[in-house]
Amino acid sequence: MSRIGLVDVDGHNFPNFALMRISAFHKNQGDQVEWVDPMFGEGYDKVYMSKIFTFTPDYPYELDCEVIKGGTGYDVTSRLSPEIESSLAMDYSIYPDCNYSIQFFSRGCIRKCPFCLVRDKEGYIHSVDPVELNPKGEWIEVLDNNFFANPNWKDAVDYLIKANQPVKLHGVDIRIMTEEQAYWLNKMKLKGNTHIAWDLPTLDLTDKLREVTKYIKPSKLTCYVLIGYNSTIEEDLFRIKTLWEFGIHPFVQPYRDYENKRVPTQYEKDLARWCNNKFIFKSCDFKDYEPRKGFKCKEYLK
Repeated sequence: MSRIGLVDVDGHNFPNFALMRISAFHKNQGDQVEWVDPMFGEGYDKVYMSKIFTFTPDYPYELDCEVIKGGTGYDVTSRLSPEIESSLAMDYSIYPDCNYSIQFFSRGCIRKCPFCLVRDKEGYIHSVDPVELNPKGEWIEVLDNNFFANPNWKDAVDYLIKANQPVKLHGVDIRIMTEEQAYWLNKMKLKGNTHIAWDLPTLDLTDKLREVTKYIKPSKLTCYVLIGYNSTIEEDLFRIKTLWEFGIHPFVQPYRDYENKRVPTQYEKDLARWCNNKFIFKSCDFKDYEPRKGFKCKEYLK
């Protein structure tokens, strides 16, 4: 029996999918698995560290054993071992407060957006087998990058309907959504809002939004709006205004590069604070928003 240590470098705010797979694999091998305690960090045979975000500071303590580092925050090309990757077992016990399941039906994407790492990390879209659900889960978080681009999306929908749990979809590309897909989306027991995106300001999605909202209630959609990547203030506000006119909730995301060299500008921070706080967003226009005493955002529009 080996003693295996785990380090969730980003913290425990969101369960780490890879670490749950690693833990389940080693426990099935009869190994002892535990979170690494820096005060008692000796005696491990192997330690796995996972880091998703490049801006997260690295683990500051040295360990006297084999250390395997993985995740986009360390290396976009990092992979789980074939033995772990082929296993469908998940260990949700390492996150005892987690009351939902995390699921993928596909990895990769059909697109190769210049601001996104998915194609570099996961390749062209391909179906994957769903892993075990959380035995204490009350709903399912589906984290596919492009759910309806999956060639086997119908199988995924069938699985989710049969699971009979609320579903939260995080990656729906309305540019490719068909009437049939919108129909089946409405057949699922959806939890909260479905997440779509309007990343490129050069694309006018107005007609597609009009089509999609015929089948899906606009209030049940949240749209990510990427700013700070070759967009102007006018283009940012146009996308936000258009989404809100449809009744869709816009959510602003300032661009962060992989090397973490780019810091969002003050304008981007102010726009995100205004738009993403629903109380502020509904109470005033951006030009009238006063993020700091004596400063109104109309100054950005001059």
